Amino acid sequence: MQATLDGPPAAADPHTLPAVTLVLMTVSFFALGLLFLSFVRRQVRAARARRLERDALVSPEPSFHPPDAAALFESPCRWIAIRSGNVSLVQEALHLHNATLCSWEEGLAGARDRRLFVSPPVGEWILVVGSGLPDPADDVDKCFHFLRHLSRELGMVQFFSFNRALHHHAWARFADGRVQRAYAWAGHTTWNEGRRTAEEVALGLRCFDYTETATRTDFNEASPVARNTEKLTALAARWSLDPTALDERLLGADPGITGEFSPSRPF
Repeated sequence: MQATLDGPPAAADPHTLPAVTLVLMTVSFFALGLLFLSFVRRQVRAARARRLERDALVSPEPSFHPPDAAALFESPCRWIAIRSGNVSLVQEALHLHNATLCSWEEGLAGARDRRLFVSPPVGEWILVVGSGLPDPADDVDKCFHFLRHLSRELGMVQFFSFNRALHHHAWARFADGRVQRAYAWAGHTTWNEGRRTAEEVALGLRCFDYTETATRTDFNEASPVARNTEKLTALAARWSLDPTALDERLLGADPGITGEFSPSRPF
């Protein structure tokens, strides 16, 4: 019987131990890196969610806000208030050319470029705004004939005009083609017709005769013509409408009309 001689077990190769350790360290490093990246991502997502929640509380979802009346009417210096609810009739009486529907913003922007803006009805009034309206400081007769024509067509027509730099101002009220009250100042009185209304008296508006000069007795106060200019919108509010104080909710409603005077207009 042949015996089998077994030697002692082979010793581990000393060169393999560093390699195994290196692999284990590398795997552990990547595992820790993945855990760290996952943690960072969770923190970033949480911070973003908190920021969005905070922004939602501070700045809610934007909603439509009608245009501000005072800002819209800052530039136009002449307007007409017509007691009517029919925009088409007003357009026809004005003999508008190239008339198109528009918003308040578009219409008033065009009104500064010598186009006219006819507003949708605001209560029982329609406004006509534009620098193209006759200026009584330039030609008071032209202004008179224009307003008389509109009043014959539309009934109650009120006109307001002012120039803050020169303190020129004018107001007029017509009914069925007849002057009820009119006053215009352009360095001197150019139009003074009809009896002063109760609203003019209550506001302390000073109306001079044709040959009277505008003098002030107290130089610590504004001149009478300057006070007239500043109070013109208050008179408009008492007679009909103050365009700069309209309820903003009304300005985002129906569209108005913008257009130009027809070359064949009768006034």
